[in-house]
Amino acid sequence: IILPLEWFPLNKPSAGDYFHMAYNVITPFLLLKLIERSPKTLPRSMVYVSIIMFVMGASIHLVGDSVNHRLIFSGYQHHLSVRENPIIKNLKPETLIDSFELLYYYDEYLGHSMWYIPFFLILFIYFTGCFTPVEEESRMPVPALLLMGPSSLYYWYLVTEGQIFILYIFTFFAMMALVMHQKRKGLVLDSNGLFLFYSFIITLVLIAVWVVWLWNDKILRKKYPGVIYIPEPWAFYTLHMNNLH
Repeated sequence: IILPLEWFPLNKPSAGDYFHMAYNVITPFLLLKLIERSPKTLPRSMVYVSIIMFVMGASIHLVGDSVNHRLIFSGYQHHLSVRENPIIKNLKPETLIDSFELLYYYDEYLGHSMWYIPFFLILFIYFTGCFTPVEEESRMPVPALLLMGPSSLYYWYLVTEGQIFILYIFTFFAMMALVMHQKRKGLVLDSNGLFLFYSFIITLVLIAVWVVWLWNDKILRKKYPGVIYIPEPWAFYTLHMNNLH
């Protein structure tokens, strides 16, 4: 959206797609290195299956997102459902609408589940090994404090755009329960554990601010009618900031 359209024609991958491709290669490698550093880990076969599922889910999401974001230039509005979009309503034959709904399903449901469940599972397994009996190790260096903001913002985007609040909040509750359980044993979080735990806390605050800010938005309320109302940033963009491109 920011870069000139002439640089990346609509029938070719965009700049964001190339970053996403790099993410699909770099992040699994980092997750493997992360789990190797944890004293508590899953069986090796389960770790590999989790990483494979992560790559598959992120790749499915890459394709779905690439098409969906390109549709914005044709007038697609993310704050509307697939069938409510004006450009989709006019498709002939009507069976093409089913194909776009299938694309949406692969992107928003199947892709997200296969991507985020292994991702949060590996983070939690890593977190279980971030405890120490030494009080001095429970301090974060200054660089970690500076990185906490971008880290929390990243998790906020994952939760809101990925619509995975249930997965996130259950992971957070499990982390809280583990902290209280380990505290009874005289163990405290080390600097790595504190960084992850505080990032999740700040993420929850950011989500709360986001929801309160958009609480009375009737159009987004219609798009997200469930008990848990957490609008996607892309839906907010096409509804209120569409003139930027």
